[in-house]
Amino acid sequence: MKFHWLRLLGLGLALWLGMGAAHALTPADALALVAGETDDRITTLNRLASGSDDKAAALIQAMADERVRVVGERVLMVQGESAVDAVTGEALASVPEEAEDVMVNNRLRSAMETALAGMQLFGAPPERQREAAQSLQRNAFDEPDASQLPLINKALAGELDAQARQTLELARAAVRLASEDEAQRLAAAEKLGEARQAIVRPLLLQRLETEERAPVQAALKASLAALDRSLAISSALGQAFTGLSLGSILLLAALGLAITYGLMGVINMAHGELIMIGAYATWLVQSFFREALPQWFDWYLLVAMPLAFIASALVGAAMERTVIRFLYGRPLETLLATWGISLVLMQGVRSLFGAQNVGVENPGWMSGGVTLMGNLSLPWNRIIIIGFAVAVLVGVTLLIGKTRLGLFVRGVTQNRPIASCMGVNTARIDTYAFALGSGIAGLAGCALSQIGNVGPDLGQNYIVDSFMVVVLGGVGQIAGTVYAALGLGVLNKLLEGWAGAVLAKIAVLVFIIVFIQKRPQGIFAMKGRSAEA
Repeated sequence: MKFHWLRLLGLGLALWLGMGAAHALTPADALALVAGETDDRITTLNRLASGSDDKAAALIQAMADERVRVVGERVLMVQGESAVDAVTGEALASVPEEAEDVMVNNRLRSAMETALAGMQLFGAPPERQREAAQSLQRNAFDEPDASQLPLINKALAGELDAQARQTLELARAAVRLASEDEAQRLAAAEKLGEARQAIVRPLLLQRLETEERAPVQAALKASLAALDRSLAISSALGQAFTGLSLGSILLLAALGLAITYGLMGVINMAHGELIMIGAYATWLVQSFFREALPQWFDWYLLVAMPLAFIASALVGAAMERTVIRFLYGRPLETLLATWGISLVLMQGVRSLFGAQNVGVENPGWMSGGVTLMGNLSLPWNRIIIIGFAVAVLVGVTLLIGKTRLGLFVRGVTQNRPIASCMGVNTARIDTYAFALGSGIAGLAGCALSQIGNVGPDLGQNYIVDSFMVVVLGGVGQIAGTVYAALGLGVLNKLLEGWAGAVLAKIAVLVFIIVFIQKRPQGIFAMKGRSAEA
């Protein structure tokens, strides 16, 4: 019995030593890596990279750093003035004069970068794993080589980030698609078809042109058909999301105008500049947080939103008190006066902050996005702006419909003399209502600063669209403003994909003109006494 256990122990020790010898760097491996045909060197490189020998890893890294010399059959790694034998680890005080450089061509350098990326997968943070997996995938897609499989399989056997694992599985399928084994090609074609990613389409098409076996051809065609269906659905959903995002921006820009123009009847051509003031207020808050409170930078937007509202509301209140209140009932004079104010505001901003655009950085929690169906990416900043537009809409609706201020605004806009007879200070309500509409424009500017640059001309890009939304939806109808903003946003993006941005804009304008000719009151007609006034 004792003899039996000793034999088992001896056998295990022999197997352990044998495995160690199989993975250790040998003089033959080192020479095969630094000299010979490129194909043989790449095969040796991938075999060593898939192992776990530290000396092999150090030699590959030294080759990538161009620190390897050869003396006879010895491979040396140069470290400053000294050198180390790559196999034995023997240190040399100086590099022998007869040492020769190792030639590394572009193909071998690319293979080394891929091998190093694969070696860095183990124990690396998720971000580094994703980068390394992307490098392996690119190499597998561009130059599929069966010698890469051991390294990919070893990485997949360990603990990996989910996204890095998915990327590596595609890399393995790409290598197997070039295999001589029909079963492997068949499985790879099915695997790549399940990926639902556009990057695999050229790979499948390329293989279909050279594939001779009917079963594999059928699998490739089925995968391509499934992939095309998935891409078409993703494209349609992406356009719908983009249209919804544009609609939410139009809604934010037009909500304030729905109050100043829709309820009060003021043609405010400076509405775009009130949006611009809100965007600049956001930029100022961001700059302050970056300089004074960098540890709280991710939360600057929570401070910027109320300040953007207040800044635009104060400017709007000043406009109403000093200019507009003397022009009620005179639309042409109001239009000209507010257009002049818009020019003054733009020049004032140019004088204060310069004519160049300024950049507003997204907070960390608004960066990145969410990926759906493998190839549909939805940015977080767009998603959050859609939610913000909904929140502003709900707030404005409650303010107008449920509060005392909203009751006074509705009373004054529907019948000013009667409201005045009831004791309502109509002049003060006008100022409050105009400041409210201007403040909402400031919130729109705060949102717009998160998706583009901020400049003195920012508001000019939205003033015409805002008026179109209010007129199409029905003057004085917030519900109509919502339908018009979302409808125009989706319609515009759908037409852009078919006819281009310019023709889409023209088509939308023609549609609005024709619609207003047939239905001058807009989507929702005003009813009751306000309509009769």
